[in-house]
Amino acid sequence: MHRTYSMRQSRAPTASQIQNPPPPSSSTKSGRFFGKGGVGHAFRKSTAGAFGPDLAKKLAILVKMEKNVMRSMELVGRERMEVAQQLSIWGEACDDDVSDVTDKLGVLIYEVGELEDQLVDRYDQYRVTIKSIRNIEASVQPSRDRKQKITDQIAQLKYKEPNSPRIVVLEQELVRAEAESLVAEAQLSNITREKLKAAFTYQFDALKEHSEKLAIIAGFGKHLLELVDDTPVTPGETREAYDGYEASKAIIQDCEDALTNWVTANAAIKPSLSTRARNLSQRRKTHMGEGVGHDLSGQDSSMKDRESALWVPAGAHREYSNEEEEEEEEEEEPSAETRGREEERPVVA
Repeated sequence: MHRTYSMRQSRAPTASQIQNPPPPSSSTKSGRFFGKGGVGHAFRKSTAGAFGPDLAKKLAILVKMEKNVMRSMELVGRERMEVAQQLSIWGEACDDDVSDVTDKLGVLIYEVGELEDQLVDRYDQYRVTIKSIRNIEASVQPSRDRKQKITDQIAQLKYKEPNSPRIVVLEQELVRAEAESLVAEAQLSNITREKLKAAFTYQFDALKEHSEKLAIIAGFGKHLLELVDDTPVTPGETREAYDGYEASKAIIQDCEDALTNWVTANAAIKPSLSTRARNLSQRRKTHMGEGVGHDLSGQDSSMKDRESALWVPAGAHREYSNEEEEEEEEEEEPSAETRGREEERPVVA
């Protein structure tokens, strides 16, 4: 049996990926102008709210903090893969049962690292959606400023020149500015609610899939541990020959099948509301004029079926289109990746 860290000969899309296609690679995976440590994290967080409109500063800080979170997640996934390789290297010199099981455990741990990497890509969907709210806030700020400026000019004229004919002109401009502001504020209110729900649905769907798959790997990992003979031996006594190579291989294949075939509908954890929470939910919906409670039956459906036409691309607002990427430079990626022991071990009959 070829001893490799690849759980799949060909990386065919899983059932979950077919049902909900994976997003493009996260924007945080490229560019390390400030390095991979905490200096870049602190710099991004401290400078996030220093520029831009006041209305968008708080959310700008949140977006930068989420970028730091994603960078940390990426680092965790990469180091977990290295841990898996080192576990295999250590176990290679041990007895046959420990050597085989540690190699297979390395396979599972390496898969956990790859799941972390996939989580970063899906988490980025949440972050980009939050950024669209920030962009809308930035676009609303000018209308607020214009309205406030006209109001201040009118107050100043009424104090200094109560009979000035310019007051009438400014009051007409104020009416138009208030109308424009009402439109902008309504758009902000609508899109904020729409995008808030969309963004955190992305995040919770990604966390749910990630957690379920981690539970699958953990379960099969415990099955692998059963192949290790931990019966105490006396000095000079030899253990029975290990014959679990085919069993360990079958466990890895079963784990692969479980991960490949997992879909949201097969989730083991299905949260349910208490009677009190459901009644309060129905009361809230009734007060909103719908007359029915919150329908939670569709909470696991794909976001592409739920998002409305209110989507505003992150680059549609010039104020922030290039603000986040200008601090980063492309970093070199390793051309190849060692996934485990390269030699082959003959299968014990």
